[in-house]
This record gives sequence, structure tokens and C-alpha cells, in this order.
Amino acid sequence: MTDHAPAPVEQPVLDDLRARLRAYRRVDVPPGFGWDRGADADYLADLAGYWADRYDWREHEARIRNLPWVLVDAGHTPVRAVHLRAPDADAVPVLLLHGWPDSVLRFEKVLPLLTGLHLIIPALPGFPFAAPFPRRGLSAPAMAEAIAGTMAGLGYQHYVISAGDVGCDVAEALAAAHPDRVAALHLTDVSQYRFLVDPPSDLSDAERAYIRYGRHWQATEGGYMHEQSTKPHTLAVALGDSPTGMAAWILEKLRGWTDCGGDVETVFTRDELLTWITAYWVSGAIGTSFTPYAESGAKPAGRIAVPTAFTIFPKDLVNAPREFANRFFDVRSWTEHTAGGHFAAWECPADYAAGVRTAADLARA
Repeated sequence: MTDHAPAPVEQPVLDDLRARLRAYRRVDVPPGFGWDRGADADYLADLAGYWADRYDWREHEARIRNLPWVLVDAGHTPVRAVHLRAPDADAVPVLLLHGWPDSVLRFEKVLPLLTGLHLIIPALPGFPFAAPFPRRGLSAPAMAEAIAGTMAGLGYQHYVISAGDVGCDVAEALAAAHPDRVAALHLTDVSQYRFLVDPPSDLSDAERAYIRYGRHWQATEGGYMHEQSTKPHTLAVALGDSPTGMAAWILEKLRGWTDCGGDVETVFTRDELLTWITAYWVSGAIGTSFTPYAESGAKPAGRIAVPTAFTIFPKDLVNAPREFANRFFDVRSWTEHTAGGHFAAWECPADYAAGVRTAADLARA
């Protein structure tokens, strides 16, 4: 275990969590809707009971703390990261950036498939396992600067970035600000901000259909984004005071954003679900993780002239067509898979790893 691993959770925190779960007051909602209006009440109550009486955080905490953690204090924001060095000192460094509502755990299944590469997986500031700092949360551009400093502090001057979700926003900002450092990009989506704010006007039929679908998705599924971006502190109180409420908020996304056919436990075991969720509870990160939504900032102007490989998974949130991605990225590879969703590194690790290696090949070239 490294000296820079996240500290063990204090036992009173876990005792308090269990007490709150056992005191869960089930909210009376109209019956018969299942998951149509959010988290299914019966499933949630059953999961809360399992969380209170059978789930053991310590078992999973030990595995997480045994990862090779490093801590880099570059500038005003210390960054804690998992750092796996390849035997070959000249191997391609790959920076893996997670999103919301997850953490470095998104990449657990893909790490064994990326041997021969230097792997750096930072806990994004404000997210679970991140190093504490006074500001607590950061915008995507500010995260990009903190991560750039971290990579320099670890001795990496040129590297590949692989990212999804909020990680894509950080990757874009880092590549735009430091194109001399980013050798290639591997992305699973184009940020929705690209069509939500000042979209291009000369759109193809496919691009118009994409934007129509994106706006429909925002109207029917994007309420979380609006609340997290406009009144994050109100939401943070509600979720940060109720573990079952926080579980409902995250669970809905883990089920709805994965290619699970409606059964989230085909993608996550109960312990895996609860480890992802408990990481937010014990770190107190649910409110600070909203910061990149509330402080989204302007997108990089112009086209990012970094060779980019996209891997697209059918059950991701809003998939852009290649011609739209071409407007903003130097797309060298575009692969569309037949299965998988938003957490592709977890759901389809072999397919995700293939995309990372394509980007590593672009970097070598």
C-alpha cells in the first residue's frame, strides 16, 4: 500500500452510514411506474437493506487503497492518481479521465488489458478519492491545468488522453491549451455542450437529426444536468444528508446509461454498485462533483488539431455523427460498436482497450 493512498474511512463514518440506512423512511409515491419516473422504489428499498446489513466497504476499500497511488502537488491543486508504469521506460503514457457519477473505479476492468503502456488515472478534483484542497471543486478547464501540472510532475511531456463524459471536457480543454503535450486523444463522446451552446449553422441532415435527438434527450433525461448546473448546493444538501437519496440519484444513471436491458445487475454486481455509490458518500464528494456542471465555462474555440480516435457505444447518451465530430477534432479513427453504454471502460473493457491502443498507435506515428 502506498503512502499516498486515500486514507481509510473512519469507523464512525461507516457506523453513521449504517444507522442512516436502517432509519430509511420510504417515500410514498404513486405505484405502478417502475423506473419510468426515476429510481424504482422497491428495488431501492431492497438495495438500501443490503447496503445496511450485508455490504462491507472495508473489503473494497482495501483493494482500492492497494492500487499504486501517487500524489502530485502542482500549483494550487494537489492531484492524487493511480500510476502504473510499464516495464519499458519508453512506453506510451496514457492519461485516463473518468466522468460523473463515477471515479477512477470506471477503469478497474480495463487496466489489465493495457499492459505495455504507462497508465495515469487521476481522481478528478472534487470527485471520490481526490486529494483535499481549499477550492474543493473545479471547472473542466481548471481541472485540465491541474492535470497538466500533474503529468509534468510525473515526468511525462507527451501523452495520450482517453476520456468520456466530464473527462472529455477536461481532455478537450487540456488538448486546446497544451497541444504540444497531447500526442493523441481517445474519446467516447463529443461533449453535449457542442450542440447546446452556439451550434454550427451549416448542418448536414445527419447533424440536424443528431441535434434534434440531443435536445429531446435533454428535455426528457437532462434534468439532473440543469439542477447540477444551476442550484448544485441545494441538491448537495438533499443528497449529502441521505445515503438512500444519493443512491437513488446515482443508481438511476448507472441503470439508465448502461447497456443493461433494464437490469442494472447484469452490468454491476450489488457490491460493485454500492462501492461506486459508497465512494461518493464516504468522501463527501457528491456536491463538489457538480462543480464542472455549474462552472462549465466556454468550450475551446476552433478545431483541436490533435489526432483523435473515437470509439462509439450504442447505449451512450447522445452519440454524434462523425461529420459533427470532424468539425472539432482531427478524427483519424472512428469505430462504432454494437453493445455498450456510457461507462464503456467498465461495460466493454476489451473494446475500450482497443480504442486506447488505436490512439497510442496514432501517438507513435
